[in-house]
Amino acid sequence: MSDMYNVSTSPHVRSSATTQRIMLDVAIALVPAGAFGIYRFGIKALVLMLVCIAGCVLTEYLYELIMKKTITIMDCSALVTGMLLAYNLPVSMPVWMALIGSVFAILVVKMVFGGLGQNFMNPALGGRCFLVASFGSYMNDFSEGIVDAVSNATADAVSGATPLATLKNGGSVDVMEMFIGNINGTIGEVSALAILIGAGYLLLRRVITLRIPFAYIASFAVFVLLFGGKGFDIEFLGAHLFGGGLMLGAFFMATDYVTSPITIKGQWLFGIFLGLLTGVFRILGSSAEGVSYAIILGNLIVPLIEKVTLPKAFGREAEKHERK
Repeated sequence: MSDMYNVSTSPHVRSSATTQRIMLDVAIALVPAGAFGIYRFGIKALVLMLVCIAGCVLTEYLYELIMKKTITIMDCSALVTGMLLAYNLPVSMPVWMALIGSVFAILVVKMVFGGLGQNFMNPALGGRCFLVASFGSYMNDFSEGIVDAVSNATADAVSGATPLATLKNGGSVDVMEMFIGNINGTIGEVSALAILIGAGYLLLRRVITLRIPFAYIASFAVFVLLFGGKGFDIEFLGAHLFGGGLMLGAFFMATDYVTSPITIKGQWLFGIFLGLLTGVFRILGSSAEGVSYAIILGNLIVPLIEKVTLPKAFGREAEKHERK
């Protein structure tokens, strides 16, 4: 009996991809945005990145050590969580607050629910939302950034405002400066160009597909054109596409394997849901942002999306079930 083989039905898929390899690819893809953040905001940005990474990795290690579980920090998922959390922080954020957010992201959002593969929402976004709820004034303090991208306003008036906040209040922005990243914002979200370079790497490595990002960005763009109040204004649309966390969220957080649908139809529906929800938050709501909350709410309905998009089984039993 011990010599018998376990045989499963086709298709038989072989892949050399491992969790560590995938997470390392994501970490590599995040480097351009991080490098630009350091160039743009200075050494404090690097300090926050290192603190978040160290906080996430050490929290996972100590939890597994205390609970006598297999040590999993070598899969690099905690590394990616730390990078993403840091990228969602303003450079003015106190270091100790960043450390608290890192501990929360790993301990509460990830490890308490069973570790990698069991968390119901993206840990980095969970940590960010915790920090927004706990230290809202610090999370919205962008006074250490420059204001070259904001036109028709004085530096004193906008020194603590992001371009999206300026746009929300009726001001105007320079879309090209937003695309490059010479704007106020969080460390890793300001440069759409750097984020797209990293996204291109992930697509070339086939770590992600375009389904979720394309559905997300396209549906959001349609929402802005229909309900933004500016008609077919390319500059207004471009500002919303390149501002805030849309690009980072669409390519690096909405595509998280654990918290996104596995079915193809489900991925399209998930992306569309995120785009529409982000549009509601940004255009119809009082907030200038909305990406983080849209993705977290989307994570919560992923089981429902997969339930309605799973392919039907073939055979007589499936037919009998449908007749009932």
